[in-house]
Amino acid sequence: MKIKILILSILLQGVVSSLFAQTADQIIQKADEKYRGKSAYTEMTIQTVRPKWSKEMKMKGWSKGSDYSVSLVLSPAKEKGVVFLMRDKEVWNYIPSLNRSIKFPPSMMMQNWMGTDLTNDDLVKQSSMIEDYDKQILGSELKEGLDCWKIELIPHEDVAVVWGKIIIWVEKKDYMQLQTDFYDEDGFLVNQMIASDIQNFDGKRLPSTLKVIPAEKEHQFTLIHYDVWNFDVSIPDIYFTTNYMKRIR
Repeated sequence: MKIKILILSILLQGVVSSLFAQTADQIIQKADEKYRGKSAYTEMTIQTVRPKWSKEMKMKGWSKGSDYSVSLVLSPAKEKGVVFLMRDKEVWNYIPSLNRSIKFPPSMMMQNWMGTDLTNDDLVKQSSMIEDYDKQILGSELKEGLDCWKIELIPHEDVAVVWGKIIIWVEKKDYMQLQTDFYDEDGFLVNQMIASDIQNFDGKRLPSTLKVIPAEKEHQFTLIHYDVWNFDVSIPDIYFTTNYMKRIR
């Protein structure tokens, strides 16, 4: 009798665990929602480091959900006023010196953004981790001393994306994305994005610093530091129109 009860208890534990276990899709969805919120306003400092020189850039940006975002370069003076807009998978760039807005073709998404180790796709998140990739949990690992899910993302065959594979580590308690490895179509590592310096932003625990490291270039990296990160702010819809790009401040 005791053996039967023990077996039944084990079976019930398995059923309960399966009911409450999260899928890779649910984990990525929660992590993505935490970073975006319904809307967000950010101010950031971006430092590009090379063996013989470095450059610092300051930006601010506004976003609504996953479909709308706009970023304005504040400094240095040479790039001041440059604007990047993402709207329903369209990507636009306003250049003050030309006084015109240019729509990015898909072929430009893999190019480096303004001399950094970020791609244009990294900046505007044109490809969606939620919609464009199949996901599976590979296991658990520690990052920054925190327990994380290790999740593999493989793009759907019928979707045009810039990466052949993505591996992402999501912290289990607060759904922070602590590391992301980007691979090309041949399976070679291209970039690593490593998060650190966890802080409280508007009631959310999030890494304040991202380090982007190209795999095959020694002594080269890009640091992104979030100085301000506010969520669920009021943003006029006009901010996400091409006509407003030259006026956004």
